[in-house]
Amino acid sequence: MAEFTLPKNSKVKKGENHAATSSGKAKKFKVYRYDPDSGENPRYDTFEVDTEECGPMVLDALIKMKSEQDPSLTFRRSCREGICGSCSMNIDGKNGLACTTAIEDCKKDVTITPLPHMEVIKDLVPDFTHFYAQYASIKPWLQTVTPEPSGKERLQSPEDREKLDGLYECILCACCSTSCPSYWWNSDKFLGPAILLQAYRWLADSRDEMTGERLDELEDPFRLYRCHTIMNCSNACPKGLSPAKAIAETKKMTAQRQV
Repeated sequence: MAEFTLPKNSKVKKGENHAATSSGKAKKFKVYRYDPDSGENPRYDTFEVDTEECGPMVLDALIKMKSEQDPSLTFRRSCREGICGSCSMNIDGKNGLACTTAIEDCKKDVTITPLPHMEVIKDLVPDFTHFYAQYASIKPWLQTVTPEPSGKERLQSPEDREKLDGLYECILCACCSTSCPSYWWNSDKFLGPAILLQAYRWLADSRDEMTGERLDELEDPFRLYRCHTIMNCSNACPKGLSPAKAIAETKKMTAQRQV
């Protein structure tokens, strides 16, 4: 029987305990820590946070930990309103945004790790280099061949504009892609749910005039067709979007042009 084990320097060890800085209602957070420059194994540090002296969201707790208990704790954050996607991470086994995940919705102790199956730069910060390169590969901008209308924008009907609802709202947080087993196994070739949703956003845009070329780029056994409709992506999306539906529509477009 085959046995699979992690390399010694990948095994997560028990880390430090950080007591709460005040005596109110404390909640424990088990946070993944990793510093490649130290040469040490990853570890889980435990932070006790007084939730009575803290904001309501998991991001508030992380900011409190960094401000009052361990300034070396590293994570991304920006808007704090679920708009920028910076604070995407895995919270209690589910990908989401720390700024929109309420502490009270987390049962018992809270475990926080980086997005799964991405290389970690430090602590809760994953490396998005490959993800952004895949995004750039779909040419996510309006492409046209006809001359630009003189003195006005390229217009579309309200009905055509409505077709973009559920697509343009994507914030590229990568929660969906990193919840997808197909992306875990084939991220070097499979574009993943987030990028394919973004690709369909331009396929569905009535103003874009490069539909055929875009479909040519996607029609590949791996880039598009590694999606097996597992649906983790739609379940994980913090914006309530459905990448799986966008992928299905793209597959339908590739099939229809063969008829």
